[in-house]
Amino acid sequence: MKVAVVSESFLPTVNGVTTSVCRVLEHLAREGHEAMVIAPHAKAPSTFAGFPVHQVPAVAYRRFPVGLPSPQVARLLEDFAPDVLHAASPFLLGGHALNAARKAGIPSVAIYQTDVAGYAKRNRLGLASKLAWQFVRKIHESADRTLAPSTAAAQDCIGAGIPRLALWGRGVDIELYHPRNRLRPSAAALRRRLGSGGRVVIGYVGRIAPEKQVERLRELAGLPDVTIAIVGDGPSEPLVRRALRGQHVVWLGRLSGEALADAYASFDLFVHTGTEETFGQTIQEAQASGLPVIAPHAGGPIDLVDDGTDGLLFDPADPAALRRSVDLLLGSPALRARWGEAGRRKVLGRSWSGVCDQLLGHYGEVIGLHRTSPTPLPAPLA
Repeated sequence: MKVAVVSESFLPTVNGVTTSVCRVLEHLAREGHEAMVIAPHAKAPSTFAGFPVHQVPAVAYRRFPVGLPSPQVARLLEDFAPDVLHAASPFLLGGHALNAARKAGIPSVAIYQTDVAGYAKRNRLGLASKLAWQFVRKIHESADRTLAPSTAAAQDCIGAGIPRLALWGRGVDIELYHPRNRLRPSAAALRRRLGSGGRVVIGYVGRIAPEKQVERLRELAGLPDVTIAIVGDGPSEPLVRRALRGQHVVWLGRLSGEALADAYASFDLFVHTGTEETFGQTIQEAQASGLPVIAPHAGGPIDLVDDGTDGLLFDPADPAALRRSVDLLLGSPALRARWGEAGRRKVLGRSWSGVCDQLLGHYGEVIGLHRTSPTPLPAPLA
């Protein structure tokens, strides 16, 4: 199979879209498929997993390169002649690529990964919210199938009138993120640094951006014998630093690979703060690491956290709910261990290999639909 991957984000930018695309490309390489990548110009590598990476013009927005429509896209698709187009979180570049694929008769799969409703609500866009959804719907109408990462995201898409929906979650590296990492000298050293004096370590991993709402951690002010460890960086870091002034916070910066796995291994519990996640990849990484998770009862986390079994889902509208949830776990190491073990068991069946095999199944189905009908047909939501 030949797969053209068009992504709104790619290396060196690190986020959920980039991570997902990289895992998909690695899986395609292992399974012997051909692929190419089209991404915004941002000093990306010329190849990844043995596949060529083509960069198209882009403009910067909030430190993020936004790919622009370009005639180069149609030429690249014509030269490569893919069996299927994979559009990762399509916006301007991805929407242009989906239209080009449709005109060329190339089957396509679009990955929905942006909480438009949450963004509009946070920025008080009002009427503009409807216009934003109309724009998103227009993009996805060109796809043969749109894959939503969670039931909450799928419901948003259904409400917006996006057709031909199916569910496709995300995988997690259950070997990289593992409870045994706590025994690794590098993780143990970080743990001693963060948990000195018997402190309980509360961890956050992710971008520090408005939609992540990391400043919500100020609700934990005054909790005794606690370290808040923050992994990540982003445009909201100055605001969050001000909001958490006076608390015992350790800023670890952006981490990846074994360094990130060490960070998870040094935590006692994991807190996710944002209400606009369509999925919540760091939640899965924390669960794979054997950590209990506290997250808002909103968006993707609803599918990932079993409230009272492997973590807690708090009411994001209640300003005291996060603190109450953390309080419950602070005083019970046994409960933290039990819920952490439950979370680890739950993600064992979510390897990237298995999740990417599901994606290949979606590719095959849309290719089959094109062979029987030139008009995109509905896909089951399953």
